[in-house]
Amino acid sequence: MSLQDPGPGPHREDRTARWERQTAAGLTVLAVAFLVVYAAPILYPQMPARWRAVCVAANIVIWALFWIDYLVRLRLAGDRWRFVRANLFDLIVLLLPILRPLRMLRLVTAVLLLTRRTEVWARGRLALYVGSTTVLLVIVSALAVLDAERSHPDGAINTYPDALWWSVVTITTVGYGDYYPITSTGRFVALALMIGGIGLIGFVTGSLASWIVERISAAGEADAAKSPATRADVVALTEELAALRAEVAGLRADRRSGTVLPDPRPADRAG
Repeated sequence: MSLQDPGPGPHREDRTARWERQTAAGLTVLAVAFLVVYAAPILYPQMPARWRAVCVAANIVIWALFWIDYLVRLRLAGDRWRFVRANLFDLIVLLLPILRPLRMLRLVTAVLLLTRRTEVWARGRLALYVGSTTVLLVIVSALAVLDAERSHPDGAINTYPDALWWSVVTITTVGYGDYYPITSTGRFVALALMIGGIGLIGFVTGSLASWIVERISAAGEADAAKSPATRADVVALTEELAALRAEVAGLRADRRSGTVLPDPRPADRAG
């Protein structure tokens, strides 16, 4: 599509929205591919040098495509300064990983792209969106902390299962302490996971509790609907007990006075 300046106004905003729609699926595929080429050398440290070089090259190419997408959206934006302010976090995430110690921040862009697509797929189903984002955060955090810790001689997190266990324990705020990061980068990952996990896990737990309560309430209403005569039976039994009490009270009064009192029961039940 042409990238000539369409001028300010609604037409420019329409072109921006059209670009985002047209590139959404492609960027999602790139985000998944980025996670794969990022994770492969971490999960398979004995990978041949040739394939490791392929992963590095793919990483750079995909990162460049992320940059191109940002620059195109910036060019198409009606108010470019407003676009920069609204997408400042995206810009920071694109700039900082140029420094090697911060390269894992590239994962953040991939996560953001995937969660945006998940938001579209799960629109109107917030629990599904938050749940999938939580799972993605756990998986990516495990990759990042393993990348940071495995090269340290005193590091305790040396395999992906250990990293995944640490990630789950951390995001749920259990904190057994059997695995913990000792590098600055690993602790930064832990901090991000803690901050992001508090809200996500709280929402998932609250949603689960609400779902259980709703199911129990719905089951109770269904049982009540299946037996509509229950309330009527209770009312009839209450009236019967009241009549019996009145009858017993009348018999006691009759014994004390020696007179015969009228039967308190209704005429249709007398005798």
